[in-house]
Amino acid sequence: MPELPEVETTRRGIAPYLIGRRLLGAVIRNPRLRWPVAANLNDLLRGQRPVAVDRRGKYLLLRLASGCLVIHLGMSGSLRIARAAEPPRAHDHLDLVIEDGTCLRLHDPRRFGAVIWTTRPPEDHPLIRDLGPEPWSATAEYLWRRARGRRTPVKNYIMDGRTLVGVGNIYASEALFSAGIRPLRAAGRVTRAEYARLAAAIIRVIDRAIAAGGTTLRDFLGADGEPGYFRQRLRVYGRAGRPCRRCRVLVRRVVIAGRATYYCPRCQR
Repeated sequence: MPELPEVETTRRGIAPYLIGRRLLGAVIRNPRLRWPVAANLNDLLRGQRPVAVDRRGKYLLLRLASGCLVIHLGMSGSLRIARAAEPPRAHDHLDLVIEDGTCLRLHDPRRFGAVIWTTRPPEDHPLIRDLGPEPWSATAEYLWRRARGRRTPVKNYIMDGRTLVGVGNIYASEALFSAGIRPLRAAGRVTRAEYARLAAAIIRVIDRAIAAGGTTLRDFLGADGEPGYFRQRLRVYGRAGRPCRRCRVLVRRVVIAGRATYYCPRCQR
């Protein structure tokens, strides 16, 4: 699944092609995404110029004068800039056609993504309004106090979008390793000092992933069609049975809430 770094990489990649450019409309090849695409989207967008491309968690916000297009990449979606005349591939479900002959093309094999039009501030949309803070604004004090008395594993806690947005499975495992915290520990048993290390580790891991262009997964491609390269730097994720890069003890794999989780039994307590 595209996580926050992949979505931020996409945002940065597509914004220069969209901001201030007049849209000629939308080509909808398949409206059956996670929620149906508005049938009149072509009419809504025709002639408008995007004023900003923002991100909230894993949602992209394409802001226009009369409303906002909220885009989520779902499990397997990607956005890229293509020539509007370029024949679509299978699973190229929607184009936003730009005046210069290019388009923003949504590719989504599993169709779990979303393209939602709203005339209200997107921050008030039901999908967005209850999201927790971005990683850069979540303090150790906030994480520690919110976790008081919670028995849920700390990995699940930091992945909960109501606690913190954008910390997906890969980056949660990597941040917990960097902070020296075992993912199965109860969130309420993690100390304030440990949350300080964890908050810093989350920011560090996500910043590095963004700088590297996201994490290469089977389904993700950046806006320029090139994959990200952060996967080369992963320290525990996907390394079960291989030596820890820090202490050489074998990395272990467990399943927490249906998600593969990786940790070092010596480095993480």
